[in-house]
Amino acid sequence: MSEPHPTPAAAGTPEIHDHPVDFNTYTRRCAGVLGAALIFIGLMIWTSYLPHVGWTVKVAIILAIASCNAFIVAGFLMHLLSERKMVYTILGFTISFVIGLFGLTLYAMNDFPRNTIIH
Repeated sequence: MSEPHPTPAAAGTPEIHDHPVDFNTYTRRCAGVLGAALIFIGLMIWTSYLPHVGWTVKVAIILAIASCNAFIVAGFLMHLLSERKMVYTILGFTISFVIGLFGLTLYAMNDFPRNTIIH
């Protein structure tokens, strides 16, 4: 008679050791992103209390820190750093349109119709 062979796993059910992502590595990455996010939040709060800096400079610094925080979270937790070229192309167009809309808003900030009364 033939020797007994191990029974294969049922079709469609992965075995325990065949998981493509190592849980410990992913947990460490999430903890690192959480730590970075907390550091960025602390920097934003610290920036808001700077004594001899104007309000507009504080807002610019806080927005820059928030952008870095959003990049870290979106890049690692949403896995956008490992996505394909199409996602980056769409994100590039989105960023360019947002910058264009900000520019149009600033350009038209003092463009009022004639006889407009500003209170």
